[in-house]
Amino acid sequence: MEMNQTLNTLLVTLFQEIMGIEQKALITGEFKDITINDMHVIEAIGVEGPKTSSAVAKRLSVTVGTLTKAIDRLTRNSYVLRERSEEDKRLVLLSLTEKGDRAYFHHQNFHKEMVRSALAGFSETETGILVKSLGSLVDYFRSHDV
Repeated sequence: MEMNQTLNTLLVTLFQEIMGIEQKALITGEFKDITINDMHVIEAIGVEGPKTSSAVAKRLSVTVGTLTKAIDRLTRNSYVLRERSEEDKRLVLLSLTEKGDRAYFHHQNFHKEMVRSALAGFSETETGILVKSLGSLVDYFRSHDV
């Protein structure tokens, strides 16, 4: 049972540490006018072209109403463009501005460095075991999504 307790402590600590360091590393300089949640909205919109509000909300597992508050702030701070679809005026399309693109790549680079650092010194076999284990955790969390 001690191993289970240790693993639980490690997972909780890891989650808290990632959230804390992500906040400190990302919400700096040019990006001090947004929150880490805003940064995750920017990531969900991405750089591949406009996305509907409902698609972004679904990706973040939030309601469109909750997303709208974040989009209001991100639009006000020049990270996101909000436009109506030409084909279907009911659809709101979201895309990133140049500033939003910079924030997106700032976030991506942070995660690339985090993964590179986490895997430093791991063999290919160890990396495979870690990926499989974390994948199982994701499956567990998704199966218990309320």
